[in-house]
Amino acid sequence: MKSIHLNRALTLETPVDTPDGAGGFTRSWQALGMLWANIVPRTGRARDGGEVSVAQTRYRITLRAAPVEAAQRPRPEQRFREGARVFLIEAVLESDDSGRYLTCFATEEQAS
Repeated sequence: MKSIHLNRALTLETPVDTPDGAGGFTRSWQALGMLWANIVPRTGRARDGGEVSVAQTRYRITLRAAPVEAAQRPRPEQRFREGARVFLIEAVLESDDSGRYLTCFATEEQAS
């Protein structure tokens, strides 16, 4: 496996749903910690979002592995944040046979 440069600091966030008193819930995000990662763009597309168009870009995000039950191991439906940028995690898998790295497939959406 070629050398991986973990050069981007990402905050791992998990959703927290709070009842809103009307049968629904309000979603907020709780930070779980900072992880160093390598981010590689994969594909992108634009779609009509009604009054605005939405650009959607998919990424492969590589980071150090963590045990399955560890809080710092990303899971689908969590997200990474880098400043104002948000990457929704869709899938997580081991990158190599040695178990040293994880690959997360994530999507970023931007309205314009």
